[in-house]
Amino acid sequence: MLAYTLFNLLVSGLQVLAARVQVTWDVGYLNISRDGISTWQAIGANGKLPIPPIYVTQGDVLELTAINNLDKPLSVHAHGLFQRNSSYYDGAGMVTECGIPPKSQFTYVIETRDQSGTYWVHAHYGTEAIDGLRAALVIRDLDPKLLDEYDEDVLLTLEDWGQGPLESMVDMLKTTPLVNLIPNHPTVLINGINANLSQPIRFTPGRRYRLRVVSMSFTYWFKVRLPGHTMQVIEADGIYSQPSAVDGLDMCPGQRYSVIITAHDSLKFNHALNVTFYSDFIPQTPGFNPLYHQVPIVYHDNAPIKTFTAIEDHEV
Repeated sequence: MLAYTLFNLLVSGLQVLAARVQVTWDVGYLNISRDGISTWQAIGANGKLPIPPIYVTQGDVLELTAINNLDKPLSVHAHGLFQRNSSYYDGAGMVTECGIPPKSQFTYVIETRDQSGTYWVHAHYGTEAIDGLRAALVIRDLDPKLLDEYDEDVLLTLEDWGQGPLESMVDMLKTTPLVNLIPNHPTVLINGINANLSQPIRFTPGRRYRLRVVSMSFTYWFKVRLPGHTMQVIEADGIYSQPSAVDGLDMCPGQRYSVIITAHDSLKFNHALNVTFYSDFIPQTPGFNPLYHQVPIVYHDNAPIKTFTAIEDHEV
């Protein structure tokens, strides 16, 4: 009881010191090749894709100003935030707002005093999010007991990326049999870049890592596994749980998980985080559906990668 009281006092005190975190997204078009395959007119912020993650601390007020330099309305939604008594900041186009007109701007004021964990922010008007306007949102925790469960915080974002603006493909999607969509099959982005070029995650023996996995996908699912390691789920979609050991994660669009992974004590081997990208509504086709990618987990630059017997997806 005393610990609970002290924690509440700590939270109350820190909320007095809470910051107003100001982020500006100057939203516009840019021609870009994110997967190294096709170049097309995507939608980004401040002339960039990927859009950098947003980090705040529980109790902060996020002020996200969206400047609309598109030729159509824009809205921005903080996915998973409750917006109690502030639905006018929820950003659901044509539901809680009409959208920001072109050449106009709007500031979303997002309170975080009641929530922490892993979220994301994306456009919520037409196909603007699918065409690029999306970024992770991390609300850092205040609970010292939770913070004591891990040593480092690692973010992993997963995205599907099309071969052109979705609006330009709508007619084809309506009339083309699913089996013939393979040439236009989406590719995978991990932390904003081509999944085949995934940057390594470095592990130090004995340290505990909180891996925040965010599926910023819109059509496809992801399976995530790290053979040879145990994942302890501590958060799902911003809701904390008792640690639960799992072999892997199966994530639909929009889902988020936090898992604790304890690094091995040895530098003898490096490992690979396996990411499977798949869909049940597109026929399985070798080389397209599913797609398999790996993120290097590096213990030592000169160590070999340890291999494991393959596990079928249905066993995860």
